[in-house]
Amino acid sequence: MVNITLSVPSELKKKMEEFPEINWSEVARGAIREKANQLGILRAIVSKSKLTEKGAGELGVAINKELAKRYKKMI
Repeated sequence: MVNITLSVPSELKKKMEEFPEINWSEVARGAIREKANQLGILRAIVSKSKLTEKGAGELGVAINKELAKRYKKMI
C-alpha cells in the first residue's frame, strides 16, 4: 500500500479529533474508492453516448427552462 498526504482545514481537523476512535484513513480510503467507482461507471456510460457537448448544453438549457416554468406556477 502506498501513502498519500491530505491537507484539511484546521476546523475540520478539530472536528475529527472529537472522534479519536474513528480510523480517518479508512474513511478517506472508502470515500476515494467510492468516488473512483462512480467515475468509472460514468466513464462507461459516457463512452456509449452519442450526445455531443453542444447537444448536452442545449439539453441542459431546455431542462432549465421547463423547470423554471414549473416552479413559477408553484409560486
